Amino acid sequence: MHKVALLLSLALVGFAAPSAIAHQPVALKASDKTPSAGPLLVDGTVSFAINMSFTKAKQVRAFRAGFAAGDDLALQLLIYDEKPEKNLAKKQLPLIKVTSPSGESFTLPITERTSFYEPWGKRNYLYLGRTSRVAEAGIYSFEITSRAAGRFIVAVGEREVPGEVVRD
Repeated sequence: MHKVALLLSLALVGFAAPSAIAHQPVALKASDKTPSAGPLLVDGTVSFAINMSFTKAKQVRAFRAGFAAGDDLALQLLIYDEKPEKNLAKKQLPLIKVTSPSGESFTLPITERTSFYEPWGKRNYLYLGRTSRVAEAGIYSFEITSRAAGRFIVAVGEREVPGEVVRD
C-alpha cells in the first residue's frame, strides 16, 4: 500500500511540475494603454509572463503590480528568438518605464541578447534586459512603449505559485 501511495505521489508531482515552473501568462490588450486601464498583478513577486504585440511604433501597453516593502522587484524583457523580432535593432526594441508608488521611475536598460530554450512552451527566447531591485510598499506602474512592430514579453516576479490578476 505504501509503495502505491509513494508512486502516486511521485506521479502527481511529476505531472504538476511543468505548470508549476512556468510563468503565469497574462495578455495585454490594445485597450491597456495606461496602468490604470491595464491589469493589476496583485502580488508582483509571483512569476508572470506579460505578453503583448504591437503593429507599429509609439503604441503603449501598461499594467500594475503590487509589492510589500522589501519585496524583490524582478523584471525582464524578452522576445521570441524568431523573425522578425530577433532581427530588431536595439533602437527598435520597446522601452519599459517603471514607476514606484512614491513616484520614482526607471527605464529597464537593454543590455543583452542571451538565448535560452523554454521546455514547457518548446520555444527559444532572447533575454534583452533584466533587473532586480528592492521594492517599496504599494502599486508599481509599468508602461511599455513600442518603437517597432513585434511580439514582446515582460516577465515580472520569480515565485512559481499561482497568482491573482484583476481587471476592472
